[in-house]
Amino acid sequence: MIQELSERNREVFRRLVEAYMETGEPVGSARLAERLKIKLSSATIRNVMADLQDSGLLYSPHTSAGRIPTPAGLSFFVDGLLEIGNVGEDDRANIDAACAATGRSMEDLLTEAVDGLSGLSHCAGLVVAPKQDTALRHVEFVGLSPARVLVVLVTEDGQVENRVIEVPGGWTPSSLIEATNYINSKVLGRTFVELQTELKEEQTNLRAQLDVLASRLIEDGLATWSGQEARATLIVRGRSNLLDDVNAVEDLERVRELFDALETKAGLVSLLDLTKDAEGVRIFIGSDSNLFNMAGCSVIVAPYIDSRERIIGAIGVIGPTRLNYARIIPMVDYTARVLGHKIGR
Repeated sequence: MIQELSERNREVFRRLVEAYMETGEPVGSARLAERLKIKLSSATIRNVMADLQDSGLLYSPHTSAGRIPTPAGLSFFVDGLLEIGNVGEDDRANIDAACAATGRSMEDLLTEAVDGLSGLSHCAGLVVAPKQDTALRHVEFVGLSPARVLVVLVTEDGQVENRVIEVPGGWTPSSLIEATNYINSKVLGRTFVELQTELKEEQTNLRAQLDVLASRLIEDGLATWSGQEARATLIVRGRSNLLDDVNAVEDLERVRELFDALETKAGLVSLLDLTKDAEGVRIFIGSDSNLFNMAGCSVIVAPYIDSRERIIGAIGVIGPTRLNYARIIPMVDYTARVLGHKIGR
């Protein structure tokens, strides 16, 4: 579409969007004439604005008002006309300080990083934090009732996770001891994924070496944790930055519903799916994404990757559609790269 616009129409559109981003208000021909680098009459400007509206790039919220860009118009501007610079020195220093990893847990690091990004961008910041598959120290099976067993996982960093499994065939004290001893002979220093893989490969030997109940306990215990190693959590900071921007978001309840949706498992999967095929920053404006199309917001999000080029999480901002894209896009990109270096190495 860029090629289809004349140089004059492109200049009018660029300056109108820039004026809208500064104030969030409709832009009229008189105000636009002051910003143009080429001299055009008000009548000519109004004709160009009408053409741009017919093209779906602008619309008029009121009959007597100026124009504002549509979501498609903003996407067109960001994709084809926006000049994106580098991260400013002050922003870079603030991001580096927020992402300093010394002596902090991963959750603390991510919280500080997204806090910093929210503060610098004046948007709501969000980060999808991966659940680390920590090396294990001990596994134990504890009988609760004739048909229920508690499976206890203890990691090397001292975290304890409990799951209850149903045992239709029942259990005996000897089968609990046998299952516990066998799995602990394999567990030390291995992550859950490594343990699960090894025991699946040894399934035939497992059933040969243990009695039926003990073998079943181990298999059911592993199934209970299946998929837990990939569980992620969402950290959101600076919600008020978005909720307070009444010029950009007309229905605050829709924004609250957006945050509720993000915090569900489906929302997290959707957010990660937005970045899984991306090489850097993704930008979603209004209806560009099913996850955000009801909120009237723009989303700038980037994946952070580990040393093996695997996506382990995502970080970004949610803000009004009139974001300072030129500044915030490189800021999100830089934060994601710093996080990938700190967490994924």
